[in-house]
Amino acid sequence: MRRLGRYPFRGLYAITDASLASDDLSEQVEQAIAGGARVIQYRDKGGDARRREAEARAVLAVCERHAVPLLINDDVSLAARIGAQGVHIGRDDSALADARAQLGAEAIIGVSCYNRLALAQRAAAEGADYVAFGRFFPSDTKPGAVQASPDMLVAARRELSCPLVAIGGITAENGRPLIEAGADMLAVIRGVFAAPDIAAAARLIAQLFNDPETAP
Repeated sequence: MRRLGRYPFRGLYAITDASLASDDLSEQVEQAIAGGARVIQYRDKGGDARRREAEARAVLAVCERHAVPLLINDDVSLAARIGAQGVHIGRDDSALADARAQLGAEAIIGVSCYNRLALAQRAAAEGADYVAFGRFFPSDTKPGAVQASPDMLVAARRELSCPLVAIGGITAENGRPLIEAGADMLAVIRGVFAAPDIAAAARLIAQLFNDPETAP
């Protein structure tokens, strides 16, 4: 695992999706980074382990070239094999302690906390590097996901010192209130990778963090 320095705790967190991937996912990731993505998550629920590993390695090469962390969704073993900078785990995935044991102290480990502040408090206490809440808006990726509100971000910001990630249907048009409520990063899938111009879409979202109205 190549250490890239301090985790960028503010900005666009772009998440890949197999259903949106072109023949060259690494090129799509390159465009997202060019637009300002500060973190990339490789997310693919497919069963072809060999393809997934080859694809993740290609994406990792792009991320390391730009000094952008790559996190792997749900698959701690894959993250360990390719030397990714970390992993994102959910309610039904590897326990945080197990992920830390496999990946080491320097790994970035994020945890999905849905709309449950108590779950986020427990994850933070166990050493999560960030906690993620959502969905905040209707999502084509997870249409049945539980609903979270900006008020939850306000409460989490008051209770937690770790970074907060917001996810779920986020775009440049609706992301600003989430930053104002306390989100350190906006995690986006379709709002970036389904756009006809990935770099331009990423840039619009990344610019929300430069707006004086949302600056810390």
